[in-house]
Parts: sequence; structure tokens; C-alpha cells
Amino acid sequence: MKAEVIAIGSELTDGAKLDTNTQWLSQQLTDLGVTVHFHTTVADDLQENVDVLRTAVDRADIILVTGGLGPTLDDLTRQAMAELMDVDLELHAPSLNTIRKMFESRNREMPQRNEVQAMFPHGSEPLTNPVGTAPGIWMEVPRVGARPPACIAAMPGVPSEMHRMFEKQVKPRLPVSAKVIRRARLNCFGLGESHTEQILGDLTARGNDPEVGITASEATITLRITARGDNEQQCEDKIRTASETARRLLGHYIFGTEDEDLQHVAINLLTASGQTLATVESGTGGLLSHRLTEVPDFEKCYTGGLILPTESSQQRELEISATLFQEHDSISEAIAAELARRCRERLSTSFAIAITSDRGRAALTDPSMPAAYVAVASADDVRTLPVHRIGNWTMHRSRTVKTALNLLRLELLGVSLDDVRKG
Repeated sequence: MKAEVIAIGSELTDGAKLDTNTQWLSQQLTDLGVTVHFHTTVADDLQENVDVLRTAVDRADIILVTGGLGPTLDDLTRQAMAELMDVDLELHAPSLNTIRKMFESRNREMPQRNEVQAMFPHGSEPLTNPVGTAPGIWMEVPRVGARPPACIAAMPGVPSEMHRMFEKQVKPRLPVSAKVIRRARLNCFGLGESHTEQILGDLTARGNDPEVGITASEATITLRITARGDNEQQCEDKIRTASETARRLLGHYIFGTEDEDLQHVAINLLTASGQTLATVESGTGGLLSHRLTEVPDFEKCYTGGLILPTESSQQRELEISATLFQEHDSISEAIAAELARRCRERLSTSFAIAITSDRGRAALTDPSMPAAYVAVASADDVRTLPVHRIGNWTMHRSRTVKTALNLLRLELLGVSLDDVRKG
């Protein structure tokens, strides 16, 4: 059983608005065991809407449509569905009555133009919308030969209305899939995308069950495991086997699952061991502190951070020697290490993270030159790592913060610095 999701609206095709509905609907269908093969985005053009629907009916069994159900002239979904079937639009009196009551409940007069929202292609079925004025449309389109009809569900583009309509109105009408699909994610840091694939070998080969795909976002590598089976247990067994293989091959490079990020793992490890952390940042604008304080219960282990973007502020707040700055560049291993030591002492914590970054400016003229250094100080020693500029400033800053958090994570796990540098 194949599915297609169609998002309608010129605001999507011209980039003015981000389409999140397609992603959400695809996730819901996958959870139901339905494979989504196509995503289509189309502008507010009637003939193009009809053409897109006709193509979808030919190649997909389930078509979910969002957008184009409002009362304005550029809302063309109902008309496109009618032309697809070569039928007229018909007024559905109960829907019109519901829309009128919606306006009355808000002490507003219903514009005459809103009557179009109660018009439906002949033979279709209205989908009620108790939280908005736009009803949805359910329609089954006959196909040639022995193929079953294609099911089209058109829903509002407003996410809150679309979510509710899918759950209450569309989902119960969908054909039941004989297969179950389940997904899992493993998150990694410290390796590139191609290096990760090389280590995993046949695990990521096409046609595997489960499928293991690799995606990268701001230096975080995510293994996306998708398993198909006759029941949930089969899927979970396949995911577990693939996960165990990946963990054996990648070792400490895997840091978490699903939505876990490095700051979550660091906070959890610190809390579990009863240890504390402080931070000092130069060149990142407090991004490290921001990410740490987003983690629930961060206050159990994170005592606070300093943002010291200049040499003078570092000398004043942490009493860094002026001589040290004369001997070393402000973006250097020595400065990062000293900042981490002094921060840990001043805030009386088990660990301190220091970041020194020049926003990657130096790397623009000399790519071999580190654009940042990160350091983690404990009572026994200081670990440092250089960070080279890859991508734009935003990516560089995020990658630098992640490198610092990962260095702390590996310190807490007892991974040697030599093993860290191998990545």
C-alpha cells in the first residue's frame, strides 16, 4: 500500500512558509504501517492542482492533502477534486449550518464567501472540523482494472485543525495495512557521514530489513532504523539486532537515542555521578550555557556559566595573566586550558568547560588553522581539542559547543583522549 502527501499553497512553493504538515502526516502513516512514497507541493493553480491529484491517484492508494480549503479565491482544493471526478460541487446544508454556528459563537457575522466551504464534490463525504471553519473532504476515486479505489482525504492547512481531523476523521477511514512499521534513531558524534558509513559496512546496504539510513545535522550523525514486520515484536527484534550491531561497530561515538542530544547526556551523567559543572565561553555568545539550561533538572549539576568575549574580561573575571596572552593567541590551546582551570576553581565545581572561538574568521584565510579550542578541566587534568571551521558561522558555533559537550561526556565515561582524537 503506497501513500502520497500533497501540500497545497503558493506560500509553500515560494518559500514564504515552511511545510511541517507533510512531515507530520508521513510520520503518522508510517506508524500505521503505510509507506509514503511521494511528497508533492503545488502552488495555488487550479489546473496544476487537478494534474497533481490525477498523478497521485494513479500511483498511490492513499492521498492526504493539506491546504486550499479556506473561503478565499486561491483556495482551490474542493474545485480541483470536483474536476478530477468530473462532477459538480454541491451545497451540504449541515456543514453550512455548522459554519454559521461557529461564527455566531464568536459574535461575528458570517461573510457570504464562507458558504463555499460547505460545497463538496458530488459523491464525497464531509469531514467535520469542530475547531475551525473549514470542513475536510473524504473521497474515493475509482481506478481501472482490478485496482481498489484511491482514497483522498483533504484537510485544512492549519496544523492544529489538521492534526485533530486526521486523528478523529481520517485515520478511522484508512484501509488497514497488513504490515507494521517501526522506527528508531541512534545519535552519534565525532565521525563524518562517509566515515560512519564505512565503519558500518553492510549494515547500511540498500534492501536490508531493517533499513539503516544515515543523516547529518550540525555534526550530529543520526542512524535512522526502519523495520517492517507482521507485528510489533518482529519490528522491535529487528531494531534491537541492528542497534546492537551499530553499537558494537561505533562504540563511544554513539551517545544517545531518539531526541537525546549531547547536553541531555552530559547532564544525566553528571547528575547520576553526583558531580557538578561550570562553563566559560568566548566567541559563542553563551550557546553552551543556553543548551545546558534547556535540559530538565539542569540545576542539579550545572552551577552556572561565564560569557567572557574579550581578553580584558577574561583577565578581570578569572585573573588570567596578561603574560599568557602575550605568549599565546587568544584562540589557543593554552588559553582554553587556563580558562577551564580558573573557571572550575572559581565556581568550585567538579568540571569546567571552556570555549575560545574567533567565529571562524581565521579559518577563512587559513583552513588548517583551528577556529576554536575547547577544554574540559577536572581536579586531575585538562583535556583540550581544536575545532576547525566547517560550514558557516552558525554551523561552526554549534559544532564547537557539541565538541565541548562530547569531550565532557567522554571524560565522564573514562574514554582516553587518544581515542577521542582518532575521530
